[in-house]
Amino acid sequence: MLHLIPKKNNLKILCLGAHSDDIEIGCGGALLKILKENSIEQVEWIVFATNEQRKIEAETSAKNYLYGLNKANVSIYEFRDGFLPYHAIEIKEKFEEIKKRINPDIVFTHYRDDRHQDHRLISDLTWNTFRDNMILEYEIPKWDGDIGNPNFYVELNEKILNKRNQLLKDCFITQKGKHWFKEEMFRSLARIRGMESACEFAEAFYARKINIF
Repeated sequence: MLHLIPKKNNLKILCLGAHSDDIEIGCGGALLKILKENSIEQVEWIVFATNEQRKIEAETSAKNYLYGLNKANVSIYEFRDGFLPYHAIEIKEKFEEIKKRINPDIVFTHYRDDRHQDHRLISDLTWNTFRDNMILEYEIPKWDGDIGNPNFYVELNEKILNKRNQLLKDCFITQKGKHWFKEEMFRSLARIRGMESACEFAEAFYARKINIF
């Protein structure tokens, strides 16, 4: 199990999410930690499926995360939730555009064995487009019960965890009625991943290939 992302000056980070809150749920704590502890050159924050209300939520959340960064670009596309595989050609073209803007040190994307069809497409196109970059696949807990056995952990202290959870609560108002969108659920998963990696709290990722030298 790997616990640390190697520190490097002028990091370039690419965050990819199928839906408005995916990035924040899957890697929000790790992002808060990385952005705080490292010199950041560039961040590209991409969300693919939204509607009018969810787009506002995504933009608000991204602004909170990226506040103070000189070079941060947020792209919120308006593909239809649940239908991304039927827009695969258009989305592939978006990936080619993104590739021209950034050569990332770290890419955050969906877990390849996620059972949500939108999530899987974004993961597959990430590997198709950025196979020479460091890719960390994050997990989204949900009804499907498809979270598995991660092999890369980022330790979170309680302050970062609480900030991540508070941003989820404050920014994504439309999700509050969902039975799973609860602070205790987000906190409990972080506690389990912390237990697995010998710390109190953590976010976990799937790292298929990592070059550290």
